[in-house]
Amino acid sequence: MARNAPLLGLTVLAMLGLAVLMVHSAGASADGAALSITQIVTSRHAIYALAALVAMWLASRINLRTLLSQGRGHRLVIGATVVAIGLTALALVPGFGPSINGARRWLWVGPRSWSLTFQPSELVKWVMVVAVAWWCAHRRAAMHRFWHGLLPALLLVGVGCGLILIEDLGTAVLIGMVAVILLWAGGARLWQLGLLVPAAAGALVAAILSSPYRVGRLTSFLDPWADSQGAGYQAIQSMLAIAEGGLTGRGLGGGIQKFGYLPADTSDFLFAVICEELGIGGAALVIGAYLLLLWLAVAIIRDCRDSFSRLLGLGIALTIGCQAVMNIAVVCVVVPTKGIGLPLLSAGGSGWILTASALGLLAALDRANARDAVSTTITDAHRGEPAGVLVSSA
Repeated sequence: MARNAPLLGLTVLAMLGLAVLMVHSAGASADGAALSITQIVTSRHAIYALAALVAMWLASRINLRTLLSQGRGHRLVIGATVVAIGLTALALVPGFGPSINGARRWLWVGPRSWSLTFQPSELVKWVMVVAVAWWCAHRRAAMHRFWHGLLPALLLVGVGCGLILIEDLGTAVLIGMVAVILLWAGGARLWQLGLLVPAAAGALVAAILSSPYRVGRLTSFLDPWADSQGAGYQAIQSMLAIAEGGLTGRGLGGGIQKFGYLPADTSDFLFAVICEELGIGGAALVIGAYLLLLWLAVAIIRDCRDSFSRLLGLGIALTIGCQAVMNIAVVCVVVPTKGIGLPLLSAGGSGWILTASALGLLAALDRANARDAVSTTITDAHRGEPAGVLVSSA
């Protein structure tokens, strides 16, 4: 059986390397001196990237079947979910985290003088994937029943998304969308999930109408030039950056929009900087990297032999794929601004580390598949049967 984990690791390494370069380029100021290679390698972003790679390696060594065995799996899943949701609620309390651009999404890590923060919603995003996959796998026989199979999972997802929705609509939509697909793949009836559409749509409309800045984002999306110096400014500058990049781009470090014209250039709108400096080729390279990650995920999922592993792999692939599509769509002004970053690329230490950890779990599934293949080969050899045929058909 071919191993996909090494290529997965190399892809993540390449993306984090590109992220460090582009975040530094996007964060440059017009009156600042160019950073040396030594300064970039020893910067905070480079340290975050290294921490993400270490986290991915550690996660890849986890034996998920043993860790989430029947005896203790529910305790670990419930404990992690309670902690993640509790931290998200704590971030909403004034004093426990900074308020950035009027939003409370972060918590302090260590003394405030360190200026280290993380978003609990990032933790919820990945814990929810594990929790929903575990629930669907262990309640597989009851998932078609609403009260005993689907409802408990929906309540869990609803609480998590409800808390995040207060300050971060984009992440809440992403979590809810991935969870619904996982529940359907895990055995829930499609018509039961369809009954939730009116309630979900109502909650989404209420969340938008209750927040003036969200209404402003929607109206500016419909006509950015109606308020070109206000609500529509970011969308216009993003389109301008993409247009000025053209086919070949201005060259690494040669972008103009990052010099105070394009807000959130290192985070939510980093893709616009990539387009301006690296052109269509750079944009295609980024999209190709995500497609490669998804292709590797599908290859790993296809070889998984238990439902939890398949659902977990699917959840990881969906989260990364959907988040990338949402961010690129926002940058290209195909959908309204949602405040959601580009996985593994947009600046954010906790985002890099948690996303890399999730991909490490995907690599752990690949290692488990390899062990299963070896075990099957040995068993077939003891039986005196042609192992190659049986392994190929497994």
